[in-house]
Amino acid sequence: MTSLARTFALAVTLVAAPFVMAGAASAEGERYILVSHAPDSDSWWNTIKNGIALAGKQMGVTVEYRNPPTGDLADMARIIEQAAASKPDGIITTLADFDVLSGPIRAAVDQGIDVIIMNSGTPEQTREVGALMFVGQPEYDAGLAAGMRAKGDGIKSFVCVNHVISNTVVADRCRGFADGLGIELGDSMIDAGQDPAEIKNRVKAYLTANPDTQAVLTLGPTSADPTIQALQEMGTAGSLYFGTFDLGTEIVKAIKDGTIKWGIDQQPFLQAYLPVVILTNYDRYGVLPGNNINSGPGFVTKEALSKVEEFAGEYR
Repeated sequence: MTSLARTFALAVTLVAAPFVMAGAASAEGERYILVSHAPDSDSWWNTIKNGIALAGKQMGVTVEYRNPPTGDLADMARIIEQAAASKPDGIITTLADFDVLSGPIRAAVDQGIDVIIMNSGTPEQTREVGALMFVGQPEYDAGLAAGMRAKGDGIKSFVCVNHVISNTVVADRCRGFADGLGIELGDSMIDAGQDPAEIKNRVKAYLTANPDTQAVLTLGPTSADPTIQALQEMGTAGSLYFGTFDLGTEIVKAIKDGTIKWGIDQQPFLQAYLPVVILTNYDRYGVLPGNNINSGPGFVTKEALSKVEEFAGEYR
């Protein structure tokens, strides 16, 4: 096993616990807490956990991962407050709902805690709450690029399967896609919920009621995996245009067999890994990148699967 492989293997073992801890030997050194909006059921966030674990080991700092078990944003707000009260050197957090989360984030900043916004939020919101920077994917731009790509492939109608309707920033993916196609979003975005069986049934119901729908857009593995099953059961897998945000084991398989045409990789590993590195160097040396960092979008197709397939669900 190579040195790099051993490092990856160590990081993977750290995601089993609800709190990811790395660099515990340097308990007197820097400590950073990442707070996400993701429920425990969302396995996509394992890549985030791997990212902070590896960064913590490499930088010699302590890192923790915290989240609301059910994805409740009010619970997340309390977790941010609790994280700030523990006086870490820095907090890395998603900004899934500005109205709910901006207050606790601003309060942390006012206490002198450095904050980096990752994954969910916008550069404008990041400045407003006083955070250092944003590391993530500009969601509307990613959706727009996907819509323009689909338009070039002849697509004129679609359904967007939104499993996180409460996260208004994620809905920008659907809006951008519609604008890229040059059509109104209208009723093309459905609130799919989080339950896999319910997602599958809602997709099937929409496509049955709207048989002229040419394309399906899903927003991550939570909605993509049941949608794959829905299309297989309806006999349209491989014939209906299907694009998705994010990657995962089932998504990679579906790209490989032609069910999914492309996946948009926002590189969640970097969204977690880079903030830990940046905060550590900022604390130690006072250096900070001069701008926000776009971790995506990048389109993954069947022709470019080798590395993605190897690390899907872990680092990609």
